[in-house]
Formats: sequence, C-alpha cells, structure tokens
Amino acid sequence: MIMTDAREKILQLIRIKGPIIPAQISKEINTNILMASAYLSELSSNNLVKISNTKIGGSPLYYLPGQEHRLQDFANKLHEKEKKSYELLKQNKVLRDTILDPVSRVTLRNIKDFAVPLKVDYQDKSEIFWKWYLISNKEAEELIKIQLTPSKKTEEKKKEVQKPLKEDEQKEIKPIQKEVKKEIKPIKKEVALADEFDDKVQHYFSRNKINIIDKKIIRKNKEIELLVEIPSSVGDLKYFCKAKNKMKINDGDFSSAYMQGQSKNLPVLFITTGKLTKKANEMLEKEFKGLKVKQL
Repeated sequence: MIMTDAREKILQLIRIKGPIIPAQISKEINTNILMASAYLSELSSNNLVKISNTKIGGSPLYYLPGQEHRLQDFANKLHEKEKKSYELLKQNKVLRDTILDPVSRVTLRNIKDFAVPLKVDYQDKSEIFWKWYLISNKEAEELIKIQLTPSKKTEEKKKEVQKPLKEDEQKEIKPIQKEVKKEIKPIKKEVALADEFDDKVQHYFSRNKINIIDKKIIRKNKEIELLVEIPSSVGDLKYFCKAKNKMKINDGDFSSAYMQGQSKNLPVLFITTGKLTKKANEMLEKEFKGLKVKQL
C-alpha cells in the first residue's frame, strides 16, 4: 500500500513538473535517491514512464508518454556540438546523412531523444535520413521526397550528357585518349612508392620514443590510423593517432579524427605532411582543443 501511494505520488509529480530526475523525486516523497530510482525503474518496466537518453548530472530524465515535447527544455544540457546538430535538425525537420559533415553525423547519433533515424531505399541503395522527433513519419516522408527529387536543372544536365555526340565531336576523342595514356605512368610510380609515408611516420615515432600499440593502413602512402603511447613526465600517455599524407589539411580532416578519438575516449595526435587551411587553423584553436598536430 505504501509503495502504491509512493508510485501514484511520483506519477502525479511528473504530470505537474514534467521530465524529472530521481534526486528531485527523493526530496518530494521524503526518501533516498536509491528508493526513488527503484520506484521509477518499476514504473518504467510497466511502461508508465519513459526514460530519456539525455542525462542531467549523470542521471536520465523520467517523463510520461505525451511529454516528449518537454524534453526540449533540457536541450541546453547537450554538448556544444550536439546543440548545433539539435538546432539544425529542429529547423530543417529532416536531414540527409550523406551530405552532412562528419561531426554532425556523429552528434546526430548521440542525441537519440531528438533525432530519429529513418532508412530509405532509393535507386537500388539505402540511405539514412534524420527526422525531428516531433514530426510524423508521413510529414518526414514528404520532406524526404523533396530532397530526393532532382531539380529541373539537374535533369537538363543529365539529358545534355546523354545526348549522342556529333560526328565532328567524336573525332576529337582520339587525342584525348592518348593524353590519358601518357598520364598512367606517374600514377603507377606513385603506387610503387606506397611505403614512403609509413616510413616517415615510423621514423618520427622512433626519434621521439613513441611506442606503437596498433596500426592500420587505411590507404597506402596516404592515410594511417594508430594507437600509440607517448612518454611524459607522468608516464606513458595513450593517444589515438591519425596520419595523413595530404597537401592541404582542412577542418573536415580534423573533425573526423577528433570524433574518432572521442569515440575511443582518447586524446588525438594528428600527423601530416601538408599545410593547414586558414579555417582548419581557426577550428583547431576554437573547436578541437586538445588535438595535437605534428607536421612532418
């Protein structure tokens, strides 16, 4: 009887206050957080309350079915990059995963209370779209159709490409083909030197007494991912390392490496042979604090 009264009181509190955490419940019903959590867990298992993915001080929110819209009151508790994706999705209602930057793709997967993934089969392939959690599937479907429908300009370009070549235009193909053949040789030469970048990275680690725990060559002579231990005054520190052989490093390169490091709960060491773009430099100072860059 006492438990039933406590349970009913909790439901009444949530009806009045909206999404709530166990610490608030414990104060209202004069019990400890452990008991409050037990009551809430029981209510959840009976589908009387729902549990959020968003956490306040490490604790999820408990709310009644139909109070989903009130979760927006806690959007300010999201991390800075998650807030940006939250606002972008709220404004657009539907986002196409393939055209998003790497950080947005990761953060949308994190804000599960607000971003609902939809798998769409289109032209013999599957794509992921993100739906604002408060709109219906029917509304999302209409918005997705708009994004997948080619514009008139795109259709005209396709028709232009598909037009058969005139006789005089066909004659011009031969010298172009010869040019392409001439360019094959240096490309093959580059493949033959595929280990040069790896050698440079290995030499840098050896010179700085950095221990390699794990290594994966993503693209020969272009990109390597490593798990390394870097010596310091407080002992060896474990880092996720992204090495890129590229002339210009942009903010997208940093975003991808930064999010990979975060997913592993590790700081990031970014090694490159290239120069940083102006935007990459700015983002390094503002958005990617703690990411260390070494130019070989």
